[in-house]
Amino acid sequence: MTGAAAAAGVAVGVGVAAGQGTAHAATAAAPPPLLGTYDVVVVGAGAAGMTAALTAAKQGLSCVVVEKAPTFGGSAARSGAGIWIPNNPVILAAGVPDTPAKAATYLAAVVGPDVPAARQQAFLAHGPAMLSFVMANSPLRFRWMEGYSDYYPELPGGLPGGRSIEPDQLDGKVLGAELARLNPPYLAVPSGMVVFSADYKWLALAAVNAKGAAVAVECLARGTKAALKGQTPLTMGQALAAGLRAGLASAGVPVWLNTPLTDLHLESGAVTGAVVTRSGSPGLLRARRGVIVGSGGFEHNGAMRAQYQQQPIGTQWTVGAKENTGDGIRAGERAGGSLALMDDAWWGPAIPLPGEPYFCLAERTLPGGLLVNAAGSRFVNEAGPYSDVVHTMYERNATDPDIPAWLIVDQNYRNRYLFKDVSPTFVLPADWYNSGAAYKAWSLDALATSIGVPSAALRTTVSRFNSLALNGDDTDFGRGDSAYDHYYTDPAVLPNSCLAPLWLPPYYAFRIVPGDLGTKGGLRTDARARVLRADGTAIPGLYAAGNASAAVMGHSYAGAGSTIGPAMTFGYVAALAAAGVL
Repeated sequence: MTGAAAAAGVAVGVGVAAGQGTAHAATAAAPPPLLGTYDVVVVGAGAAGMTAALTAAKQGLSCVVVEKAPTFGGSAARSGAGIWIPNNPVILAAGVPDTPAKAATYLAAVVGPDVPAARQQAFLAHGPAMLSFVMANSPLRFRWMEGYSDYYPELPGGLPGGRSIEPDQLDGKVLGAELARLNPPYLAVPSGMVVFSADYKWLALAAVNAKGAAVAVECLARGTKAALKGQTPLTMGQALAAGLRAGLASAGVPVWLNTPLTDLHLESGAVTGAVVTRSGSPGLLRARRGVIVGSGGFEHNGAMRAQYQQQPIGTQWTVGAKENTGDGIRAGERAGGSLALMDDAWWGPAIPLPGEPYFCLAERTLPGGLLVNAAGSRFVNEAGPYSDVVHTMYERNATDPDIPAWLIVDQNYRNRYLFKDVSPTFVLPADWYNSGAAYKAWSLDALATSIGVPSAALRTTVSRFNSLALNGDDTDFGRGDSAYDHYYTDPAVLPNSCLAPLWLPPYYAFRIVPGDLGTKGGLRTDARARVLRADGTAIPGLYAAGNASAAVMGHSYAGAGSTIGPAMTFGYVAALAAAGVL
């Protein structure tokens, strides 16, 4: 039980002791004051929770959303808001050659036996309907992220052109004063521009690529047009969260911010409400049909990360919302829920910059860079799916230290490509160097000494890499063999857009650690998003979606948006199940 609950001495009914399957006794204290009774109580105002609440409301159920943070949107609002949902109406209208059979074959190949087939089928079956529902009941519209390949397009059913979509531009003024309570983005869009996730691959190339320059002009033109119309243009996660919140406002669903979940309320083994802290005091929200937990993962809970995940790990390398400390997961576990995938996360290589880590996408993939470990050797396909890179880091670290790893680039690379938000040729911020996140030297030997790797090994590694790059064939790690590898690359570089030699000093090294977008382990659920006990039976009245639940992707990652697509889908499924229509 959380410290707040213990201090309040709140009775939470009867549950099942985690991992033991035996009932624990409730305290003798009286329940906290009743704050209200609803058909459905939703915990968390992120993509999963807001989709669930909108669905419940449109099913005619009374609903309230409680959110721990002083803002709504959670990690989704901070994200690029890619959404991976096969056979959705947006991609089909764009001519994407998807079919249910292709999608099922591909997802099964990616996920493997880690996730029951019924859950995979539920995601594929309900995802397109969820998206149509959201578009019909909110101002949200979506765009195909053309060319953003599935992460394993060579697997059966994989699509090199991709299945991912993202929100279209939305005027934040539809929210009125509520816009001020939208969780800020992880990376702010450049002032005066309107930028979509799919634009970033081209903006990184704007100095050396005609299309990149044209996309930059287009982003500025969108911003100018919105300003002339008096709009507050939102894209990516900002648009997704704002659009869902606008849908809730239209449906009359209250969203209580600064209202953390303390525990679940149980009666005779069924979840019948949620104990929350409201205005500093505990209170009970009763739920006639159930509680839907969409409170996010546990990425900012150091004790949970130490308990479940590999070392080195911590809370300083994640870009997930800071309020995600596993509250809903722990409450569900106390109610008898079993857990799965707790060792995993939505990993990606990150640079631990001062103040906040930077999640690397294009930077480690663009030609002219390579990753090395403590021995000064390459160890992975740098352009592979970001989750795979970190899985490899952890798998090898005990015997061949890869944490931290180092991204090595040269001045030619820095002259050509955007790095985070630093334009080509521009000087990197001094605090990157002062913090040890970045190093610069005029020779590879000096750079190696700075970062503590063997000089001769680094020289040999770069020489080997350069020869592979000149031939356009990475026979060591297969960089460029997959269509996915070429998404964040430079099409002007031949014969392989992923590979270019390092030759122009000075050289740079960036510290790489196992970052993440959030954890992916949580409450084990079934195809109806019901939380399951260890024996496989469902806990009456308890549902979970998003990162509070064990991911339908298992230990893998099907494509861009494999977090948000299932989160929204299972939020939708949970509400339909609570309404009794599933």
